[in-house]
Amino acid sequence: MKKSDDLARASAEHKRLGEEIAAHDRAYYQEDAPVVSDAEYDALRRRYEALEKQFPELADEGSLSRKVGAAPAEKFAKVAHAVPMLSLGNIFSDGEVEDFVARVKRFLGLSGEAEIAFTAEPKIDGLSCSLRYEKGLLVSAATRGDGLIGEDVTANVRTIADIPEKLSGKAPEVVDVRGEVYMSQADFSALNAKQAAADKPLFANPRNAAAGSLRQLDPNVTAQRPLKFFAYAWGELMWGAVQPETRADSQMGMMALFRAFGFSVNSLTKVCVTAEDMIAHFHDIESRRSALGYDIDGVVYKVNDLALQHRLGFRARAPRWAIAHKFSAERATSILRDIEIQVGRTGVLTPVARLDPVTVGGVVVSNATLHNEDEIARKDIRIGDTVIVQRAGDVIPQILGVVPEKRPGGARRYQFPHTCPACGSAALREIDPRTGEPEAARRCTGALVCPAQAVEKLRHFCSRNAFDIEGLGDKQIAFFYEKGLIHTPADIFTLAERDRQSLTKIENFEGFGKVSARNLFAAIEARREIALNRFIFALGIRHVGETNAIRLARSFETFDALRETARHATPDSEARRRINDIDGIGDVVAEAVADFFVEPHNERALDALLKEVRILPMEAVKSGSAVAGKTVVFTGALQKMTRDEAKAMAERLGAKVSSSVSKKTDLVIAGAEAGSKLTKARELGVDVIDEDAWLALAGGAAGQT
Repeated sequence: MKKSDDLARASAEHKRLGEEIAAHDRAYYQEDAPVVSDAEYDALRRRYEALEKQFPELADEGSLSRKVGAAPAEKFAKVAHAVPMLSLGNIFSDGEVEDFVARVKRFLGLSGEAEIAFTAEPKIDGLSCSLRYEKGLLVSAATRGDGLIGEDVTANVRTIADIPEKLSGKAPEVVDVRGEVYMSQADFSALNAKQAAADKPLFANPRNAAAGSLRQLDPNVTAQRPLKFFAYAWGELMWGAVQPETRADSQMGMMALFRAFGFSVNSLTKVCVTAEDMIAHFHDIESRRSALGYDIDGVVYKVNDLALQHRLGFRARAPRWAIAHKFSAERATSILRDIEIQVGRTGVLTPVARLDPVTVGGVVVSNATLHNEDEIARKDIRIGDTVIVQRAGDVIPQILGVVPEKRPGGARRYQFPHTCPACGSAALREIDPRTGEPEAARRCTGALVCPAQAVEKLRHFCSRNAFDIEGLGDKQIAFFYEKGLIHTPADIFTLAERDRQSLTKIENFEGFGKVSARNLFAAIEARREIALNRFIFALGIRHVGETNAIRLARSFETFDALRETARHATPDSEARRRINDIDGIGDVVAEAVADFFVEPHNERALDALLKEVRILPMEAVKSGSAVAGKTVVFTGALQKMTRDEAKAMAERLGAKVSSSVSKKTDLVIAGAEAGSKLTKARELGVDVIDEDAWLALAGGAAGQT
């Protein structure tokens, strides 16, 4: 299959998975009522991230792979984490352990033979919690939340015997001790016995029991629950006047300090110096899993040296220096009862298999993705078939195929619809002009009338990382769309004026009132000004999430400049190359941007929107740095850091990193054996400096790592 077909199919699946994962995040983090197990959720994440690995253009800032958890529940006070609580990437095979070790060495510029020590510890299946101590005293405790802001559970945490009110020994001036609140299997069984005796609902598993117990509004309820805590990480850490000899320079050293402070740390944590050692310890823990007395779902590997952890840094959602190795896949069979079609925000029709619920390794699976009509035909999947369902990291849940000998006489082939189930418009497989072949995805053609697309586009426009309009959540947008009050983004900003002129006032609708209507209008009015990068993200251009929106905003600086360039960005044009040369953008995104701005319907909608809002410049990151706002190009081999480290440093300092040299380039950093880019820079009179000068210009901080 052609690459363009693969990308279209991947994009559709990526979008659908994102919606499903986001719903599971809300159920898991906000409501303590997950509808799938942790293992099935991890597998959905795995498939989502596998698509991004295969098609990097999908991994923009809007990607859930760059987000952690979900917003904290409204019933708790909020606590801002001084240092974000990030999640971990997942791997599922021994070979991926070797890949992880190789990636770490490659990022650090080390040879394959170089030794790096890693810690390997059981991954506790509980609820992450951050405990803040000041001068040795516990002052607050918070759940992970969305990674930036968590729920204040201080009163509840004080009831857990494993968590000290005061740290022992020489404690830092400030330390956020992080770990996992969990419940042992024996305590879980005893708790459920009490629930049954009292005719109360039973907990599904120890993790849910622990999460529900910690997130009680009444601390007295938490105090009656047998919760435990393992410490394994830290956030903010300020030693103050504590003597240097009491500090640690390794992950294992910090674990020893936590133990000295009075915390429990997992005794099965071990230092390994090769991938083979790490894999062996993983399988040893896996073999002892059932006898541990508490639930684990894998092993976490961390670079032991804290200085190397600092150099490796973080991706948007997870550290580069740590990863979770999850336990293996399992299979079962079930009966396919129906196939339903979901219509995504971009109009893609995605088939979803509805199954008889089946337990696969302790996880209840009741649905699975079928990708597209070609996948159904290739596997000859029929309604009524007994199908093989796999729960694994690669594709979960996935139908591997059918069991032919169990096919009933009445099994029927599925006829993929050629009309959109949401609006009745024709659903076509467009011909890709570059390949001349049909795209893998079938799309609804009713973009202006299809409620599935219109509502999703408006939800995206109003979402937290876009216009962030309070009071216009999913339900309100759907409601206003159904009432005919909001069909386009511009309609949002004319809503108040139209309401004033209408006899049917919003305040008279069920669920509203004078105060809520007034608050909604005020919230909309407060969002008439927006930063350029957020505005670009809000438009919902294919392949342009938060990261690519930031890249475009940094490069063009004004919306008019971006729009004018994109209007003229025909293939092989200078305008197209201008977009394509932005570091991290590439052909696919450049084409999507050009396609968006040449579409007349989009242009008319933009004209209407721009009459209602004012676009502000994007705030420069590290605006006080010497390179903020400058366009820089790296060429040649760097000696003191890898190219990835250098680019990450430049972006942190507010520079725009480009992949090519032009008249708009401000600075070229030339390493050893620099070639054509250096030659062109000299021809254009662009300033050229070496690596040492770059480190000095950047402030020297990176040179100390």
